[in-house]
Amino acid sequence: MLFNLAVLVGTLVAMEGVGTLTHKHIMHGWGWWLHRSHHEPHLGMLETNDVYLVALALIACALVAAGKAGHAPLQWVGAGVASYGVLYVLAHDCFFHRHWPSRPRPGLRYLKRLHRAHRLHHAVKGRDASVSFGFFYAPPLRVLKRQLRARRRV
Repeated sequence: MLFNLAVLVGTLVAMEGVGTLTHKHIMHGWGWWLHRSHHEPHLGMLETNDVYLVALALIACALVAAGKAGHAPLQWVGAGVASYGVLYVLAHDCFFHRHWPSRPRPGLRYLKRLHRAHRLHHAVKGRDASVSFGFFYAPPLRVLKRQLRARRRV
């Protein structure tokens, strides 16, 4: 059981790197046509950007199914991918964008810093000049502000 837990937690941690690279090179790259909705005002709770979350859920389900079909560690990899997706929805949609009815505000310094960093990411219209980082980790705000100033000058 400890091995399974280690695979799940390891996958959850590794997903931060996957998420960072996906956001920077796919969502703000060739997949901008889906992600654009996340950077523009929209009505309702759903947007075309949610296709990325559906894709993540399908990958997690496929990994769990492969694990149940005889490749046991893959079900725990799938559980790690799914856990990352759940944490993303809770923090990103609930705290950062407040898409939920209760609109809670982050109280911990760590969450406040991530919230402010996320606001800096959305401070720029379009896909090219924004700052990009992971979901659980963002560089210090002073670094992000310096990057934004440098990108605005170009």
